[in-house]
Amino acid sequence: MTETTSKPKISRRKFLLVSAVAGGGVLIGYAATRPSRHRVANDTLAEGGERFVTSWIRLQPDNRITVYVPHSEMGQGIHTALGQMAADELDADWELVDIEQAPATDLFANDAIVKGFGEELLPPFLMGVVNASALTVARVANLQTTGGSSSVRYTGENTIRVAGAAARQMLLECAAERWGVPLAECSTELSHVHHSASGRSLAYGELASAAAELEPPENPVLKERSQFNIMGKAISRRDIPPKVDGSAPYGIDAHSEDMLYAALRLAPVFGAKLVSVDTGEALAQRGVQRVVELEDGYAVVADNYWRAKQALELVEATFESTENDNVSSAMLAERFDAALAGDNGSEDFESGDADAALEAARDVLEASYRVPYLAHAAMEPMNSTMHIQGDRAELWTSTQDALAIKARAASTAGLREDDVTYHHSYLGGGFGRRLPFTWNVIDHAALIAKEFDVPVKTILTREEDMRQDYYRPAVHSNFRAAFDSEGRVTAWHNRFTGPIQVPGAAHIPYAIPNQSIRVVDVETHVPIASWRSVDHSQQTFFIESFIDEIAHRGGVNPYQLRMDLLQEHPRHRNVLQVAAESAGYGSGLPEGHALGIAVQESFGSIAAQVAEVSIGDDGRAIVHKITCAMDCGWAVNPDGAEAQIESGIIFGLTAALHGAITIENGQVVQGNFPDYEMLRMATTPEIVVHLVESGNPPGGLGEPATPPVAAAVANAIYILTGQRIRELPIGDREFTQTPSLATID
Repeated sequence: MTETTSKPKISRRKFLLVSAVAGGGVLIGYAATRPSRHRVANDTLAEGGERFVTSWIRLQPDNRITVYVPHSEMGQGIHTALGQMAADELDADWELVDIEQAPATDLFANDAIVKGFGEELLPPFLMGVVNASALTVARVANLQTTGGSSSVRYTGENTIRVAGAAARQMLLECAAERWGVPLAECSTELSHVHHSASGRSLAYGELASAAAELEPPENPVLKERSQFNIMGKAISRRDIPPKVDGSAPYGIDAHSEDMLYAALRLAPVFGAKLVSVDTGEALAQRGVQRVVELEDGYAVVADNYWRAKQALELVEATFESTENDNVSSAMLAERFDAALAGDNGSEDFESGDADAALEAARDVLEASYRVPYLAHAAMEPMNSTMHIQGDRAELWTSTQDALAIKARAASTAGLREDDVTYHHSYLGGGFGRRLPFTWNVIDHAALIAKEFDVPVKTILTREEDMRQDYYRPAVHSNFRAAFDSEGRVTAWHNRFTGPIQVPGAAHIPYAIPNQSIRVVDVETHVPIASWRSVDHSQQTFFIESFIDEIAHRGGVNPYQLRMDLLQEHPRHRNVLQVAAESAGYGSGLPEGHALGIAVQESFGSIAAQVAEVSIGDDGRAIVHKITCAMDCGWAVNPDGAEAQIESGIIFGLTAALHGAITIENGQVVQGNFPDYEMLRMATTPEIVVHLVESGNPPGGLGEPATPPVAAAVANAIYILTGQRIRELPIGDREFTQTPSLATID
């Protein structure tokens, strides 16, 4: 079988990365730059007797070790996991290891992101250029990004482990030289170098100064799995105690006695400009300092946030009329359907001849699916505090990319990047909302702060955040499947609305000989961006629902059909089997219960999920249990991995049952949790997680558990009711329990 694939369409972020890498620029190799990086760190950041032995690891005279992590901690436990990776390769005493967020300077730009995404997006022959120029690209692009489930699989594997192993080798060399013994006679354990023949030992802290003078080895030897002492263990996360006792700093916690507060309102129709405001009544309110007019909105600034928020409601504003003032969700849906009907789109994946197979088919199955826009709805309100003092500024905000957000704030304020000091904090949720290209309020906050000589904290109300988000795209997807005279599926024909944000998300692992997958781009005025698991959340619902329809149409068990069509994907088959057996697939269930199944691969991990569902007396679907088997290669921290999977399932199930952003008169309708419902503790099903270790390189964990759950639930509902769920959300629908004639035994 001959396969041809087109160039993948890529997101703006990845386009910039690929363009920069492909352009070459100043090529600086990893081995050449590491010495300068850690020496610069020693010249600018080291204090007293502490020394950086690599740019990511600092040793202190008292033998404590600090691991610098270039990723934001937003509940995923990444500081602990990356700390484990460095400490294990270093043979450190975990009790002596501290973990810090890397400063927002280009010294800590994350070239591992460039290399990792370069491997995903570029042909192998360009990887030499990628590796040589990655650090330059990361510095130019201000990359300290937390996203794409990249922290462990890219930064951990290719930077943090390497830094730990390099530091260990340097310490061994220094000890061997000091003792005048062969390097092979020395060993490391619990932050000490030992010479067993003489019984001597040296603490790492005693060797730090000498080690810092060495150049880190270009290719240090990493440990085998059997040698791990810290990786692979369920070690308690370092961020939990401060979050429990309230000492953990979040961006919204920034405070000073002279601080002012800004409540912001932006144009209700995206893209509209402010025409005029009547500020008289607002300015007359107690504590109100000023109303700041912006190009696309306005802000009330007061001596506390409540007063600013209350006064905001008293401002009478006029915005310009736009061509989108009458747009509704129904109109957008018609636009999507018309585009799919009238445009064959551009190639995403082609294999064989799907049109010919459909023409020759004994039977053709057709189905159309759609999913709505979704908001990020992070629990910590969007906020930014900035204090501009002449040609310098300080910035406090929760962000998924400290280096890039600092650069963006500096640019908006008309300052040099080096003249802005960024103060790190934890994130109360991100999911893509706090990336630089979606954190639009940073621009407004900087412009507002320029008007004052004291710190100004700008906060979006929950309503304003929900109505001014960058949303997960609404997508429509049409399918056709062909069956031959023996009932075998011979063609997979798919047309969906774009844009494509993650290449390959609409591709299928199933051995169907003829495939035609094409995308039709449709422009709307609704801003869109990355949302947890990006395109996989929509495409997995479509794909895994339609493959289920194919199974039932052909009278085949949905689980068995998947297993039959995945002969060339043993990892997929393995997680399917583990999840199905754990959930009791094919065995006795409580009366009125059914199991739906789904499997997908994303971010280097493979997840299979089985949903146990029933229909309540009110006709609503009840999800009792989700069983998930995840092959992420291997887990650095199994407890943290399970928590991430549980979180992803809850996030995806919330969207499947409740999530929908709708448009009326060009504006977002939903404005807070009463009309954008979240899954609550009382309605969260039992979740069973199985980590299936395959020995493959580590995959992502923050996102891969989110996509399969919607399809698994929808497939169970079909078994119970005979009704296909082709549009989300599900939660408000009423069903009649009339079991499908299709068997699942």
